[in-house]
Amino acid sequence: MASDGFLQPKCAKWRLCCGLRWQVLIFIPYFSHIVSGQIRYSIPEEMKKGSFIGNVAQDLGLDLKRLRAGRARIVTGESIQYTELKTDKGILVVSERIDREQLCGDVTPCSFSFEIILENPIELHPVTIFIQDQNDNAPQVLYPVQTSNSLVAEMVPRSADVGYLVTKVVAVDVDSGQNAWLSYKLQKAMDRALFEVGLQNGEIRTVRQVTDKDAVKQRLIVVVEDNGQPSRSATVNVNIAVADSFPEVLSEFIDFTHDKEYNDNLTFYLVLALAVVSFLFITCLVVIISVKIFRWRQSRVLYHSNLPVIPYYPPRYADTLGTGTLQHVYNYEVCRTTDSRKSDCKFVRPCSQNVLIMDPSSTGTMQRMQSENNILDEPDSPLEDRLAALAAQDRREILAAQDRLETLAAQDKRETLAALGRRKALAALDRREHL
Repeated sequence: MASDGFLQPKCAKWRLCCGLRWQVLIFIPYFSHIVSGQIRYSIPEEMKKGSFIGNVAQDLGLDLKRLRAGRARIVTGESIQYTELKTDKGILVVSERIDREQLCGDVTPCSFSFEIILENPIELHPVTIFIQDQNDNAPQVLYPVQTSNSLVAEMVPRSADVGYLVTKVVAVDVDSGQNAWLSYKLQKAMDRALFEVGLQNGEIRTVRQVTDKDAVKQRLIVVVEDNGQPSRSATVNVNIAVADSFPEVLSEFIDFTHDKEYNDNLTFYLVLALAVVSFLFITCLVVIISVKIFRWRQSRVLYHSNLPVIPYYPPRYADTLGTGTLQHVYNYEVCRTTDSRKSDCKFVRPCSQNVLIMDPSSTGTMQRMQSENNILDEPDSPLEDRLAALAAQDRREILAAQDRLETLAAQDKRETLAALGRRKALAALDRREHL
């Protein structure tokens, strides 16, 4: 039983191997005659969806009817299908965004493969697509670490000689080829004669001997640039402390962060003020131009219109329905003593208390205020005759003024009619010129 139990697994294993060997012998001859051809394409990364890759029908020597009748399709083992086959045109297009760094990482060259399968009869055409790297990533600075909350500074002793290595800027670029070649340049420094940056390695060294006159706080701005077309770059701030002891460095660098925040806030407010001033200037300019255009259009409309001219009267005169123009209000004041029945009138002058009103419904009717009627109602008053004479004189003056105003009104009407006639003539002349 033991031997039988031992031989049974051995036989099962042999049978499995024989079965696999037989399947391999059958599989290879069966598919060897259906592999027709292989094509390769090379495209840049980050192509838009629907971009043309290649003409599969022409490259494989297939007819469009064969593609449609054979139900040509793409078979791939990837989870994402980056390409699509247009059987009606026989072309291959991009169906998904292709990022070389995400697809291959640091592997060079970067490519992916799939098969185009046709039925009746079965045909298998392998396709390989190579992805060309594009400079779509900027360099990334690894050191010095850029933090907003803490300050990192490199210390340089005052006894440092020429060529002293202060620090090294370390950066990487995830692109490949020449797009990943980096160069380092010193963009800004508080003292350019003291430090330099290596073009290829990013090392910051002293150019001359450090002296006691050099400032403790030194700030450098280094630009890291790649070799792509167009090139991309990144900047890094390097803080350097020229001192021999740490307490000296701490006392000098404690306000570095505050200076940076102050400069950032100042820049923001300057930009905001410039934007506000520019907006106000443009708004005022638009309003002024709009008013000018509106007034010009109004003047053009009034010039070409045939509206009659309305005569202008002074503010204290008005038309009295055919009787001419007459001032509405005359004011007088009568001043008397306590015993007015035995005294004469002292003076008569215009004032704003007692009012003489011209009734517009009748011609020449005079009315007095209640205070003056009380004086005139007294019998045998020696002042009554004089007031009557003054009233008669006032009537004559009013009638004379009325006649003069009527004459002026008639003259104004004649001038208005003449001006209206001239305007109509000019309007008719303009219409004839336009015609």
